Formats: sequence, C-alpha cells, structure tokens
Amino acid sequence: MSAEENRKTKPAEQGLEGEAQAQAAGVPPTEAPQERLERLAADNAGLQDQLLRKTAEFENFRKRMFREREEGVRYANAMLLGDIIPVIDDFERALQSATDSRDFASFHSGVEMIERQLVSVLERNWGLKRFSPKSGPDGEKFDPEKHEAIAVEDTAAAGEPLVLENYQKGYYLHDRILRPAKVKVSRSAQDATNGKKE
Repeated sequence: MSAEENRKTKPAEQGLEGEAQAQAAGVPPTEAPQERLERLAADNAGLQDQLLRKTAEFENFRKRMFREREEGVRYANAMLLGDIIPVIDDFERALQSATDSRDFASFHSGVEMIERQLVSVLERNWGLKRFSPKSGPDGEKFDPEKHEAIAVEDTAAAGEPLVLENYQKGYYLHDRILRPAKVKVSRSAQDATNGKKE
C-alpha cells in the first residue's frame, strides 16, 4: 500500500472509531446537534438535582450528628448520677435519724455504711479505685505520679524519699491516676543541707 492510499484510509478508520465510541457512550450515531444539546441539558439537570439532594442529605446528617453529640455530652453523667441518688437519699435518712434520736454512735455507723455503699458503687460500676500508700519508716517509695508531697520531714537516714504519712487517699479511674494521694515525705538531712547551700 502506498503512502497516499494509507492517508485515504486513515480518516475513514478514524470516523468508524468515533462512531463506535459514540455508540458505546449511548449516543445515537445520527443524533443531530440540537438533540444532543437537549439530551446533555437534561443529563446536566438530573446531575444537579442529585447533587442538591446529596448536599441536603449530608447537611441533615451533619446536623443530626451535632445534635446527638450535644445530647451525649449533656446527659453523659446520667448513669453516674442515677447511682449516686440513692446515696443522697441515705444521707438524708441518716440526718433525719440523727435529728430525731441524737444518738451519735448510730449516726456514725450509718454514715460509715453510706460511705462504704458509695465507694462500692463507684468501684463496681465506674472503675474508681482508692489507694492509700504504705506509710511510716518502712513506707512506700515516693512516686510523683501517684503521690503529691504536701509536707517534708528531714530524717537521718539517707536514701530515696519515702512516704511517712498519708493525709488524703488517692484515686485511680481504671488504670489512670484521677487524684494523687496527699502525703508527707521523708528527706535525708544531707539532701536538706545540700538544698540550702544551692
């Protein structure tokens, strides 16, 4: 085949390929430009309608999620408060009983019982755990993660600071420190004098 014959057949092949692509896209081969324009305008209007619907659906979804999150935050403590309300009722009964009878021993034992009930509910249902470090001369090593030193006592013994006395218990929430225990800590006399020199 000569170069001239090759040039003559190429446009014909390209025309056939264009028609095949148009048919594959769902365009009739003999569609007039005006018909094509109308069809494309209808397709465009359908796509715009779909876009508007999807946008409205997304906006409604976003508003619903925001409202549910606000309600979740607002009422997050409802179960906790439901567990505490009976304890409040018990305190009210204990106070009323103390007013009526003036019996300190029974009032004291009633308050102790209420305290145990409250701690039990919080431990069982909410993962709250109390801890009280071992104190005294053989006390627990001071750990700033678990203990808050609110007093220091100088001692003759050298070494790591130890918990000498508990002032307030600490609390865990599951495995995280919620409140450190407030303690008195030992400090060797040598550390105390070195601290004063600096």
